[in-house]
This record gives sequence, structure tokens and C-alpha cells, in this order.
Amino acid sequence: MTIGHAQLTPAEELAAALDWWREAGLEHDFADAAHDWLARPETEAMPDAASAPPAQFQTAASAPSPQVRIGGDPAGWPQDLAGFTQWWMNEPSLDNGQTAGRVAPRGSPGAGLMIVVEHPEAGDRERLLAGPHGALIEAILRALGHDHADTYIAALLPRHMPLPDWAALADAGLGELARHHVALARPQRVIGFGPHVSSLLGHAPAKSGAQAAPYYPIGGGTQALAAPGLDSLLTRPPAKARLWQALLDWPES
Repeated sequence: MTIGHAQLTPAEELAAALDWWREAGLEHDFADAAHDWLARPETEAMPDAASAPPAQFQTAASAPSPQVRIGGDPAGWPQDLAGFTQWWMNEPSLDNGQTAGRVAPRGSPGAGLMIVVEHPEAGDRERLLAGPHGALIEAILRALGHDHADTYIAALLPRHMPLPDWAALADAGLGELARHHVALARPQRVIGFGPHVSSLLGHAPAKSGAQAAPYYPIGGGTQALAAPGLDSLLTRPPAKARLWQALLDWPES
């Protein structure tokens, strides 16, 4: 290529063409089909038979890993509340090996009322529900005439988790572990705050048809109440009113 009297080399021609397109404002190449500019040539991408792993290793690598159950084998779960609390704070399988940030449940076995929430609050350290959620629970307990000596407070998860995968947790056995926790606490009644709590404890309103109610049995003579989530109660006054009416209408077990 010649410009004036100057003869450009192929490299200079390419650089000049790229500069022209940049000045025109075009910096990307678009096409209907994606092209992997960094892909290896097919001759490099295909391993030869000598370098391929044996068939037994190929099968093992492609097989899905079995689901790890939360808490491990239920036969090994503690059978008393004190042992369960210690296990809850230290058992690696509860949270993929992580133990930092866990908060223990509080209260005594045989309490008249058990409160179950989804997980500790973000700022909880030594005390479960030490923030706004806890203040709301305290107000509810005062209105019901319950005190700390007659209330057991627990969470489904050992530490604060903003976006848990509830479907995966249910598949991994979290509901069974939660019901075991309730059985050890031996409350007369349970209030589960949040739809995930009630679902994992066994409340299935979709199967109840027109008779669906927020009250459901857990086992051992214990009755539970499906309550809205604490965030909903804090921001929506009508939700508080509906919960209060459900508490007033709660039939004796």
C-alpha cells in the first residue's frame, strides 16, 4: 500500500486500519455467533489415549457427590438439651465446617413457649436476638404474659445467613433436625416466625385446603403457630394485628 510516496509495510497497514476504526468509535467486533479467540486448536484440545485417565477414574469423577446431611447421622444427635446446645455450637456438619459466628439458643427445657426464628440477627454475638428482632420478641412475650424463665428461644441456623438456600437445606435434613430440637426443648407451644420455619417444622397449608389455619401439631402434644417473619412484622402494622388475633384465637391443646 502506498500513501503519497511512502510504501507501508503489512504491519503498518494493519496498525493504520485499526487506528481508523478506533477514531470512528468502533472498538469491538460483533457477530451472531460467539467466537473463542483464545481456544486451543482442536489438535491440542483432544488428549491422546495414552494421556487419558483410566475408565474407572472417569466414572468416579463424573458421578455426583452424595448430599451431606446437616448434623450427620440422626442416630448420633444428642438426646438432651444441654448436650445438644454444646453440639450445636461445635458440630462442623451444621455449616460446612464453619463454627465462627454461631449463637446458642437460650432458655430451659420444658418452657411453656418456644420461639423459633430463621437465623440469628446480624449483630448477635453472645445472645440470640439481641437487636431489633429481639426487642420485638420481648414486646410480644410481655403482651402474652411470658417471661424468660418460661420461654425458650432458638434459630433454625447456627449463625446469621442473609440468603440461605432453603430448598437445599430442607433436602439436607434441616427440618428433621429442627423438629428434634423442639422435642428436646419440650415446650407446650411453639411460635415459628417466618414461612421457612413453619415449613420445616411441618406446616403445609397448601395441603389443608379451605381448612388451612396457622395452627399445626409438631408432635408429642406440642402445638405450633405459623407467624409472619420478623422483618415483615417490624415494617407492616397489619401483619402485627393479624398475628395478635391469631394468638388470641389459638385454641387450647
